Amino acid sequence: MHAFNLQPKPLSLAERLADLAVDALIDEADLSPKPALVDRRGNGAHTDLHLGLMHASALALWPAFKEMAEAALELGEVALPLREAIGRIGREGEQAMLATTGGVNTHRGAIWALGLLVTAAALEPQSCTASALTLRAARLALLDDRHAPRPMSHGAQVAQRYGAHGAREEAQLGFPAVLQRGLPQLQRSRTAGHGEQNARLDALLAIMTGLADTCVLYRAGEQGLHTMQRGAQAVLEAGGSASLAGRRHLHELDEQLIALNASPGGAADLLAACLFIDRVGSADGIHQGAY
Repeated sequence: MHAFNLQPKPLSLAERLADLAVDALIDEADLSPKPALVDRRGNGAHTDLHLGLMHASALALWPAFKEMAEAALELGEVALPLREAIGRIGREGEQAMLATTGGVNTHRGAIWALGLLVTAAALEPQSCTASALTLRAARLALLDDRHAPRPMSHGAQVAQRYGAHGAREEAQLGFPAVLQRGLPQLQRSRTAGHGEQNARLDALLAIMTGLADTCVLYRAGEQGLHTMQRGAQAVLEAGGSASLAGRRHLHELDEQLIALNASPGGAADLLAACLFIDRVGSADGIHQGAY
């Protein structure tokens, strides 16, 4: 057979979902200008992260996302065997991430959020509206993985100290910051003709307005959290990131959070989840191509 007549092998459902998860992580990393976060301009409030590292980390997680989707297809239901399978795969994915980044935690929270969503999408690919997808993810998150290590993460410690919802609780509640804030703002800004990048920035800011971001709490306490929430609200009230006044407020928020060493990593993880949910639910989402 002539080489030019060869057709590319269609992607499997698991491969397509892994692609979408990695795309969401890379799109989040590239989005600029994000307040105090790594983006195309620089490292934000971080000294150990840069954009190339974020890209490498995202790509290193592709096999884990694919394996989670395959586990969902094999086991077929929201139950303890699937929860424990994706927990194991997630921990292996985290080790692959850390090996790639030299021990830097780039995407631990995103592994949890996107791992649940990838699994939920693979369970019922014909039912991937935002509400259906997040409900299945929440049901999975509520199951207790008996094999999970028990030491509390920084985020869990901070959530307990301040009485805030951490990444685990956000998933168990069905990702309310995404469903109630991020996705509606993404659609509003698109409808207003603000352009895709500005719409994504506005979605991030909408998430920030109400999220008790444990990354910010860990690095800057309640002062940092209040600065993040108030500043994000000010950008949106000024017209969003597509307006001149909104951009001025966004620049001020960036400077304030960097001065406080407060990086809203939790909001960034949820923006990636928001972008994944948006894309999976679109007409050309996981149904693009044959599988």
